[in-house]
Amino acid sequence: MDFDVIVIGSGQAGVPLATRFARNGKRVLLAERGELGGTCINTGCTPTKTMVASARAAQVVRTCDRLGVHAGPVRVDFAAVIARKDRVVAEWRASVQRRLQSAGERLTLRRAAARFVGAREVDVGGERHRGDTIIVNTGARAACPPIPGLAGVPWLDNRRVMALPELPEHLVILGGGYIACEFGQMFRRFGAKVTIIERNTHLLHREDPAASTAIEEVFRNEGITLRLGQSPRTVAQQGGEIVVRADGGEVRGSHLLVALGRTPNTEELGCDAAGIQLDKHGAIVADDRYRTSAEGVYAVGDVLGGPQFTHTSWDDHRILFELLRGKGTRTRADRLIPSSVFTDPQVAHVGLYEHEAKAQGRRYEVASMPFANIARAVETDETAGVLKVLVDPDDERILGATIVGSDGGELIHIFVDLMEARASARAIVDAEHIHPTFAEGVQTLVMQLPRYALD
Repeated sequence: MDFDVIVIGSGQAGVPLATRFARNGKRVLLAERGELGGTCINTGCTPTKTMVASARAAQVVRTCDRLGVHAGPVRVDFAAVIARKDRVVAEWRASVQRRLQSAGERLTLRRAAARFVGAREVDVGGERHRGDTIIVNTGARAACPPIPGLAGVPWLDNRRVMALPELPEHLVILGGGYIACEFGQMFRRFGAKVTIIERNTHLLHREDPAASTAIEEVFRNEGITLRLGQSPRTVAQQGGEIVVRADGGEVRGSHLLVALGRTPNTEELGCDAAGIQLDKHGAIVADDRYRTSAEGVYAVGDVLGGPQFTHTSWDDHRILFELLRGKGTRTRADRLIPSSVFTDPQVAHVGLYEHEAKAQGRRYEVASMPFANIARAVETDETAGVLKVLVDPDDERILGATIVGSDGGELIHIFVDLMEARASARAIVDAEHIHPTFAEGVQTLVMQLPRYALD
């Protein structure tokens, strides 16, 4: 059967593309081999942030004495935490199903794997279909690094660790990125012993060093053992324990979480048959307009290799939809991509880091201050963190910003929106911010720059 559009994968770009094309009169086939909703709903944002909320609740109760409130010993019902997570995931899956049904008869859903068998031709569950336009949104999964012995132990990835029936006694984590940090703090707050082994000298090593240092201090204060600058050499199972031998010595734990990158889901896609070029990591190669090396085939989301964020994938759909309708002017190169690590405090960023500005030879002015300088932070006893902003001295536009602090993932949007509007940082200075709020601290930060300081 022929279709106007074939979408492979029901992630955060695939579903809105399929439904919008169907509502605009196109005959659409959506193929999904797994659960509806892609990584975000099933193994990413939805389940992890649901569990992060439970972990934070435990920590708030555990530390409420500091606010003059006294509670009994904290008891985490891990099975109930997992059950709640599963309920929330099921609700979102059902929401995706309803959204697809609302698109009408022009949208056909096939719950089967899709594989290219020729130019603009795919096999979906044994049936062959041709499409004028084919869009790949197959996402990515946890990478399995070539560490000697790893294949012989029951290691966990981000999906399997959230399906454990019981809380680990000691969770050893390989990696220091956002997945490692979110799960590390989460499981420590649930009551597990946690050790993080990271080959780089800092957690979140791509972030500003001040941000990494701030979150490391929080983790150490919560009892997480950090072994930084140490690479894992071998993994083995001995006497019911998993043993990791790293540069700094041996670590023994009850469970092992491997968070060392992501692998695009392309190995079973039949890209060769369609003439789709892959890079050395297995990611689909596409230009700024999402065009692959195969005529009429486009790729969006995590399968492109990065940045692998839900909001980036969703934005991919908006840009590509307009481009394919002949009305688009934006490309995936023409955008800001903010990020947030949902630790506590959150680590958020947008734009240039200071080391990037230096490498590019950009002129900039920089201001930074502790999160503890914000009145609201003191009042709520949420003082951990730091704020930093880079401003162009010529046009006063914001070049980049980093926020480590309570609700940092929310606060960063002050900078995101102003940067998108190409507005001057003076807009933050001249605005009347509500007192006492965390957002008020953003104004205080910008006013650390000499040009905005009060006389």
